[in-house]
Amino acid sequence: MIEQARVSLVPDEWRRAGSVVAIIGLGKSGVAAARLLAREGVRVYASDASDHPYAGAAAEALKGVPWVDVEVGRHDLNKIRHAAGVIVSPGVPPDAPVLTAARHAGVAIVSELDLGFRALAALHPGTRSIAITGTNGKTTTTALVAHLLSAAGLQSTTAGNIGRPVTDLAMANERYQWLSLEVSSFQLHDSPNFAPEIGVLTNLAPDHLDRYPSVEAYYADKRLLFRNATADDIWVLNADDRLVLELARGVAGRKVLFSLAQSADAWYDAEPRVLRLGGEPLIQRDQLHLLGDHNVANALAAALAVHEAGVPMSLIGAGLRSFRALPHRLEPVREVNRVLWINDSKATNIAATTVAVLAMQRPFVLLLGGRHKGEPYTGLAPLLADRCRLVIAYGEAGPLVEQDLGGKVPLERGSTFEDVVARAGLAARPGDAVLLSPACSSYDMFKNYEERGATFRRLVEAL
Repeated sequence: MIEQARVSLVPDEWRRAGSVVAIIGLGKSGVAAARLLAREGVRVYASDASDHPYAGAAAEALKGVPWVDVEVGRHDLNKIRHAAGVIVSPGVPPDAPVLTAARHAGVAIVSELDLGFRALAALHPGTRSIAITGTNGKTTTTALVAHLLSAAGLQSTTAGNIGRPVTDLAMANERYQWLSLEVSSFQLHDSPNFAPEIGVLTNLAPDHLDRYPSVEAYYADKRLLFRNATADDIWVLNADDRLVLELARGVAGRKVLFSLAQSADAWYDAEPRVLRLGGEPLIQRDQLHLLGDHNVANALAAALAVHEAGVPMSLIGAGLRSFRALPHRLEPVREVNRVLWINDSKATNIAATTVAVLAMQRPFVLLLGGRHKGEPYTGLAPLLADRCRLVIAYGEAGPLVEQDLGGKVPLERGSTFEDVVARAGLAARPGDAVLLSPACSSYDMFKNYEERGATFRRLVEAL
């Protein structure tokens, strides 16, 4: 059966003599895609514009793989324009010049997610998927879904933007009943075959305006979650987010709703502080070990998704009680001299930082900066007026942060990241928090938000 299925794993034209498939980006996903195609006898040209790709060692190892030609530091546009197809890694935006060149040449572009989904269907039929997208909360909700499924005794794992690339799972001998897939707008842009059984849309807010021509274009890519919707599909939607409900209007399938503000299929009953599934109590708020109301929403979304997958309420409640915060997402690092240091490095846009600020229940020092993503910071000012003791602006965005917030809230400019942390330590008082929630990408000073968060944690541990 597997040998027969493999015939349709990739398009026939990719296997023809002289054909080459280009892979753009040599992170984990690009490397996994190259290995899968090479195993299927497809010739590959894999390139990364960086001299030191994120998966550097793995990319280096590809140089010894038959059928694979690797180039780092540049893309050969001539090879890409003449490729039989292009596979794009998750971090490469749709408007990247290398992809524009491929489109102008009429080359079909698909995401690594799409390739992996097709391969998974061919090699591991019966594996079902819950796909999570949205502007914020994707990663925590994806991890929650996998945790709740596993806690209920189902074979499950995370994949996509967290966990392993889907192409890697397709090649593995492991078998999973359910995959919890974090999917980004970039991935959805080029995933014509992607069709999860259950989809979750956490929320929508402007993001990636440094990569998209408009917020409408960004939302249009999010809507591609529904591109292959059928009457059998289930969509878990945020009832409190008008944009989410509008985006899903007219989509085939059954819609179920979660809410912090009103009775819904899963909702937060605020007065007794109870998370409910329908009319039944699930857990007390104090039993959910996550900061902020936004994480209550994430927990409700995950609970509703796995309940639709067949997990009983009692097991969902037990799973929620045993879940702990992920690294870099409102992660309490440690308390020093009664100052709580919180790592929210994953907050790479204004909406995510807004959520973190609203979660603060004590005075705090806010570390804000990095590489600017296109949104003004002025909207944060009213939220910071009451409890923010100081904003420390840093990185490439530092001058813009100072321009937007200076005179509205107490503000200092930091230089190195070590200087920023040191300034925060001097400004914070006993009973305060120091919150790293940058509202910017990390690429001016770090290779990704994980490295930024890990550096913060190391500096805090050394205090």
